[in-house]
Amino acid sequence: MLVEMTELLGRQIYTPDGRLLGEVDNVIVDVEAAKIDGLYVDESSPMLVEDSRPTSVPYRWVSAVNDVVLLKYFPRRVSVKKAGARAKEEEAETVAPAR
Repeated sequence: MLVEMTELLGRQIYTPDGRLLGEVDNVIVDVEAAKIDGLYVDESSPMLVEDSRPTSVPYRWVSAVNDVVLLKYFPRRVSVKKAGARAKEEEAETVAPAR
């Protein structure tokens, strides 16, 4: 069954274990290769993505598309590492303790 790109908008996306990730808000297209590159979810499930942040799902993770989009892979939980925390960790690694 062929599905037009615009028909994907609004479809619910489910992880392999049946948890709702969110709805397709936009489709990311690789124009040069003329193929779908990913699905954009503006408001994702807080159980799956920290702070319900927007997320992009690579299309290679899609297993099936029908009334819903079923993924063959999705991480257990997506969290965002704070930029300030990363800088502090890097600084701590590069500075040797004084003796």
